[in-house]
Amino acid sequence: MKRDLPPRVEHGGLAKRCRERTGRTFIDFSASLNPFPPCIGTVAPPDLFDHYPDDSYTALKEKIGSLFGRKPDEIAVGNGSIEIIRTYCQWMFRNGGGALTDPLTFGEYLLSVELAGGHRSGGTEDPVVHFICNPNNPTGQLRKRDDILALLDTYSGTETSLFLDEAFIELADPDQSLSGNRVPGLLVLRSLTKSFSVPGLRFGYAFGEPDLITALETLRPPWSVNALAEQYALDAFTHYGELAESRVKIKTERDFLIAGLGGLGFQVVPSSTNFILVHTGKPVAPLCRCLLDRDILVRDCTSFGLPHSIRIAVRNRADNKFLLEAISGCLH
Repeated sequence: MKRDLPPRVEHGGLAKRCRERTGRTFIDFSASLNPFPPCIGTVAPPDLFDHYPDDSYTALKEKIGSLFGRKPDEIAVGNGSIEIIRTYCQWMFRNGGGALTDPLTFGEYLLSVELAGGHRSGGTEDPVVHFICNPNNPTGQLRKRDDILALLDTYSGTETSLFLDEAFIELADPDQSLSGNRVPGLLVLRSLTKSFSVPGLRFGYAFGEPDLITALETLRPPWSVNALAEQYALDAFTHYGELAESRVKIKTERDFLIAGLGGLGFQVVPSSTNFILVHTGKPVAPLCRCLLDRDILVRDCTSFGLPHSIRIAVRNRADNKFLLEAISGCLH
């Protein structure tokens, strides 16, 4: 039986593609990465690639567990957080069912649901899973921990599970995290990509009940975390506490950008993390093209259903000043 696939989700982070196509170097404000990551300096031992990784990733899970107060059998790992989203949906929607998402959020949730045989919840249907991105992408808005716990209470005794994506929470306020909560039906997703600014390595991890984690680890392809990514993750978690300094610097630069964008007449959505959603009041395609001509990439939010908005990553002061000057030039 022929099955039509939904379209792929659009993402930012197209600097490499644009560089290869044009031969030019771009400042990438479309990828929301930590502009002030800890310095890791992973060096691959000579024998790192001579053997398969340990597919149980025991040492890595013990390292993660020691930081977050979780047992290894409560931790799943994957080739980026996207792989965990996909395997989670394969398991949770194996019998179909509906998914609840925020109207404006990361598109991979619903795509993964549909690929697994589920659909968006509608009407009075009780969802199999409620997906929440916290802080949310693309708005940057952070829900308080107590609000998430209250929501979990409403699902207690029901068949609805909560998938909580905390990919950006280390760059916002980790005190609002539920990573240490052992609640039935809860999976908490994390990623090194954003916080350590290593999108090319691909490493994600998640916390949940042992039975759910076993299902995810069974569905995950063997050795999906390569040896270099595993070694980097082990080193990165040793420097995890240094992200506190990143948060301070990000806030300073975020405030600078918000003030500058407001001065240009834009409506800026208050953000708690390392990116900002900007409403321009008119179609953004011409602005995005003008910035591209000036070697700047921003995230056109048309694919989010916001054709008048862009998402801008917070970067260092020199880059942020260059962006504001470029936008001013494009407007005049």
